Amino acid sequence: MAEGSLEEKLRRVRLLALDVDGVLTDGRVWLDEEGMEFKSFDTRDGLGLRLARSVGIEVAFLTARASGVVEARAEELGITELYQGLTGDKAECLRELAARQGLELAEVAYMGDDLLDLTALRTAGVALAVADAVEEVKAVADYVTRRPGGRGAVREAVEVILRAQGLYKQAVQVVVGESVGREAST
Repeated sequence: MAEGSLEEKLRRVRLLALDVDGVLTDGRVWLDEEGMEFKSFDTRDGLGLRLARSVGIEVAFLTARASGVVEARAEELGITELYQGLTGDKAECLRELAARQGLELAEVAYMGDDLLDLTALRTAGVALAVADAVEEVKAVADYVTRRPGGRGAVREAVEVILRAQGLYKQAVQVVVGESVGREAST
């Protein structure tokens, strides 16, 4: 993890990489009798990702599970950096992604909830954990959200990053419109 205060670390973020199950979802997977998979995503998180992207923060999904549902959600949000079926070290994927984007690891935030996220959390410049993450993940996190995974935790993290960068009001203006942006706090 990068050195410095949380505020200093957050100011450098140019890429937000997210685990999916337990971060963008509540971690539950529903299967019907035919094996069709269902997941639930919070629309507030989706809007948060739009806010981040509107001011130039890239977003990537890194997940151990491969799922058509996740692919559909990524497409719906315009997320092109989607890495599924990561059975090995997520940190390696994170390093390769940062290099392809021309970023230092200090410019990368990673958000996770479970043991498979530990290597990526330790590699990223900013380690973020959802409120209901396992204790090992919370122990290495620079910031633990108040919201649980799949229930607004991603939106909370995005707002923390944007406020540290002084870009929250600008992002709201871009995504929602001028009148609402004037009412938003910085």
